[in-house]
Amino acid sequence: MDSNLQIFSGSANRPLAESIAKYLGTKLGDATVTTFPDGETFVKINENIRGRDVFIVQPTCPPTNHNLMELLILIDAARRASAKRITAVMPFYGYARQDRKDQPRVPITAKLVANILVASGANRILTMDLHAQQIQGFFDIPVDHLYAAPVVYRYIAKKDLSNTVVVSPDVGGMKMASAYSQMLHTGLAIVAKRRVSATATEALYVVGDVKDKDVLLIDDLTETAGTLCSAGKIVKDHGAKSVTAVVSHAVIGELGVERLKASVIDELIATDSTPPRSIPGFKFTVLSVAELLGEAIDRIHGGESVSTLFEINGTHIRR
Repeated sequence: MDSNLQIFSGSANRPLAESIAKYLGTKLGDATVTTFPDGETFVKINENIRGRDVFIVQPTCPPTNHNLMELLILIDAARRASAKRITAVMPFYGYARQDRKDQPRVPITAKLVANILVASGANRILTMDLHAQQIQGFFDIPVDHLYAAPVVYRYIAKKDLSNTVVVSPDVGGMKMASAYSQMLHTGLAIVAKRRVSATATEALYVVGDVKDKDVLLIDDLTETAGTLCSAGKIVKDHGAKSVTAVVSHAVIGELGVERLKASVIDELIATDSTPPRSIPGFKFTVLSVAELLGEAIDRIHGGESVSTLFEINGTHIRR
């Protein structure tokens, strides 16, 4: 591997960073990342990175504020150590749901985070399956936006898809579900929902035919699993034969675990963009995106195109 490329990791998802480095035939850079007793983060890069192309792997998953601050400090440390270019590799971009001003007197936190990342010294962002596409435009630096679809496709394509219909659990995920439908050559349906609270949703009706079908629920993110579970229930009520859910980011809390275990969902498929957790008594399949991210890093470092990573089964994945 080119010695000019160096990969560092925060504490948010070090196993993923190690897998990325292994794919690239290198090791993680030597850096000390610790926390003082008062909660402050301390970072020290323990090797020379002057003039190097530095990639810092750190999803901003829970604890979100801690992991975001850790990333900012790592970037600042690399900048002050005279790195030639600093790319923040954020497999999961926290605060992405706060992407617009939908109520009076609320912030656009996704834009604020973008501003802070640039101010800290990031020259480029590499991320995956943003909750809102317009976040790319919040940056005045290059953003490479990847999709988990190629990784998911390799797993799903091994199944019998002859009776499958792709379903979006809400209106906002329609474009993503449509992309999967084209990729897998299946039918498409949508569940209309109403948000009851920050942790609860109510599925209202289904548009499309799901009777006697194997339903593939597609979403970008689940935390409390409210949307997935309510969508799973209503498609089952409409005669679905089985329900499999696919999400790019499984940021699952205790409430999500309990809901999934009690749900009609037969399997949840997600990636390791955030550290996976076990769900006893429930089929939870975790797919690694280390190769996808590693290949993107290699191409960015070499000045090559990453767009071919979106080509699957004759479909150019965009949403």
